[in-house]
Parts: sequence; structure tokens; C-alpha cells
Amino acid sequence: MKNNNKRSFAGNQTEMRDKKGFFNSVASGSGTILRPLHDLLHRSSEEAAATPKSKILNNYYIPNYILVSGSEVQRSSLIPSCPVLVFINSKSGGQLGGKLLLTYRSLLNENQVIDLGEKAPDKVLHQLYVTLEKFKAAGDVFASEIEKRLRLIVAGGDGTASWLLGVVSDLKLPHSPPVATVPLGTGNNIPFSFGWGKKNPNTDQQAVLSFLEQVKNAKEMQIDSWHILMRMKAPKEGSFDPIAPLELPHSLHAFHRVSQKDKLNVEGHHTFRGGFWNYFSMGMDAQVSYAFHSERKLHPEKFQNQLVNQSTYLKLAGTQGWFLAPLLHPSSRNIAQMAKVKIMKKQGQWEELHIPRYIRSIVCLNLPSFSGGLDPWGKPFRKKLRERGLTPPYVDDGLLEIVGFRDAWHGLVLLAPNGHGTRLAQV
Repeated sequence: MKNNNKRSFAGNQTEMRDKKGFFNSVASGSGTILRPLHDLLHRSSEEAAATPKSKILNNYYIPNYILVSGSEVQRSSLIPSCPVLVFINSKSGGQLGGKLLLTYRSLLNENQVIDLGEKAPDKVLHQLYVTLEKFKAAGDVFASEIEKRLRLIVAGGDGTASWLLGVVSDLKLPHSPPVATVPLGTGNNIPFSFGWGKKNPNTDQQAVLSFLEQVKNAKEMQIDSWHILMRMKAPKEGSFDPIAPLELPHSLHAFHRVSQKDKLNVEGHHTFRGGFWNYFSMGMDAQVSYAFHSERKLHPEKFQNQLVNQSTYLKLAGTQGWFLAPLLHPSSRNIAQMAKVKIMKKQGQWEELHIPRYIRSIVCLNLPSFSGGLDPWGKPFRKKLRERGLTPPYVDDGLLEIVGFRDAWHGLVLLAPNGHGTRLAQV
């Protein structure tokens, strides 16, 4: 397979197999994400403060006839320099998501600002591009320029950002709109990796105007995407109803059942596939993450701000035994006992990955950010790079970094200078 950068990644794969089934990941392509130009951040804030609201609308405004099917065509000679479509998870960031939604709608056309709790991004973008193609075919220059200049903004956690990136990727457009990410979640690893920070934003008009200016001046970058294939043994008795896509974290975008006729399907198994942009983990860390996701879904009122969310995550890690894993789970939950992990090197041959018995969690990294901006891979010394044939990681190199952890205390090593997890492989 190839990504949009014309770089072949067919040889880079990871497979994890246990008694119940297996995961398989393979590089599948890339998306386009925006990175702010930091030397312009201060200037953007000053420019936004001095910019009238009418000019803001001129720079970013998209008229209704492009956004709402059946609307009256509004001809304009003034083409916006940076037309934006804003997707906001109103449930993210406690009350911040809802406040941010109101602020953006007060500045832009309300139909440019989508509440992801009410509308799914795939339907919105599909309809938008159908409309743009219709007007382009009729010779509408304005619609053509909107398509060329369009930028997307997504406000939410990493799952929400991955959801939108996955939807854009699935559209398979000749020119995919680049995406800017607003850190509105708990970890905010994707926004942090691309320079947008990890703290939840202010929601006043001035802060939003400044952010819009940053989006207009931001640089486009490529980011790898990865497919995951998950195959589970079918139960001997009873039915097996697949979980609906929205019941799973959006970080596994478009996670759905493979049809029985699909060549990926295997008799006696149920096969699912999806994709990720940030990382995926297996073992006790994944168990804690799923417990956090489930608790937030059941009791959203308890997750009111970033600090409370992070505290809740730590509490769940404690109750799950992640801090005292060597004592509570001396051998039953180590990765070597749970699963057999194989990696495919560039030569195209599978080889089993040696995982020390003390490792209870492994993380496969696409971005150098984990658990709120920490870097589990770290920066190996040049000698170590040469000895193990490693290369400095980049977000568009078609490689995954696989890191292992003993327990939560091992993870706290990342807070120290040059701290890192156990580097298992780079594939």
C-alpha cells in the first residue's frame, strides 16, 4: 500500500495474537494537518484584537448556498482567504465545548459551526462536497475557490480529532482539506504534537479570533494514518452482535464489522477494522483507558474539566492495580503471556518480537506524544540508533515506535529528563 506522499509502506506491519484473536496494523496513507507558525502567534493575537468583526467574516465566511441544500444562491465577488468549517464536540472539556460552540457561531455563519453531538462529520462533509461539485460543474468560480482554500477546525479530545481525520481520509478527495485541532480533551496529544498546545482554550471572542488568525497563517503538514484489523473467535453458542461504531472511542475511526463475503473474513471468526492516527495500546494501560472511556460515557457530569479528568484517570489506574501490578498481578497480565507479537521488517518477513516478562503494557506510537504530551520513545543516543538500526521518528515516516511499560510507576519515568519506556522495536 502507498500513502499520499507516494512512499511505500507495505512492509511495515505489526501483529498481536492471543487465544481469543489478533490485532493487525499496517500503514495505510496520510492526512494533512495544520501547524501554527509560532513566530506569528503574538502578532496574530494583536491583529485579531484590531480586526473588525466584518473583516473576520470576509476572511472565513462561507455563504449558506454552499452549506445548506436548496438555499438561494448568493453571488459575491469577495472570496474568503481562509474559509473554515468548524466541528465542535460540545460535550468535551466539561462546559467549555458548549461555550466554544456559542462563540464560534456568534462570529461566523451558524451553519459553518457543527455540533458533533447533533451531526456526524461524514454526512456534513459528504453533502458539502456534493454541493461544491454541482456548483463547480455550473462554472461557479466562488465554489471552486472555497474548495481549494477550505480548512477544517476540530475542537475536542484526541478521539474527536481522529474521528474527523478518519472521515476526511475516507472521502478520498484529490485535495483533502487540512485540519487544525483545538485541545479540548484530557490528553490532547494530537494538538500538542502539532504545536496547538495541550491546555483547554479560552472561549471568549478574542481568543477565538486569535485562533482563527493562527489557522489562516498555519503551515500544512502530512501525518501518517494506520489501519487496524481485529479478528475475534466467534462464540460457540448464542449470537454476537457487533458494537456500534459510536460505542467505541472515536480514536478507532470507522471501526466496523467486515462482511462475511469480504476476503479479510475468516470462517469461525468475527473481523473488525478501523484506523488510528495517534497511538494504540494493549495490556493494562489499555484496560485503564477503556475503564475511563466507559465511566465518562455513563457519568458525563463527573468530567467537568481537564484537571478532574486527569485525576479520575489516575484513580482508575489505582483501582485497576496498574500502580501495583508486580504485586497484584505477578505474571497473569504480562504481555508475553497474553499475546504473541510479530513485526514485519522492510524485508517483508515476519519475526516474533521479544517482550520481557515484566512488560504489562505496550504502546504503538505514530506521534511522539502520549498521556498528555509525554514522549515514551524519547531521544536515543546516536550510538544506540546505530546499534539497533533506528531512525529519529517523524509523523510522516511510515513507521511505528513500539514501547513497553512494567507498571504506572514506570510510566512516571517519562516526567524525568531523558526518561523513556522500554524501546521494543521501530517498524
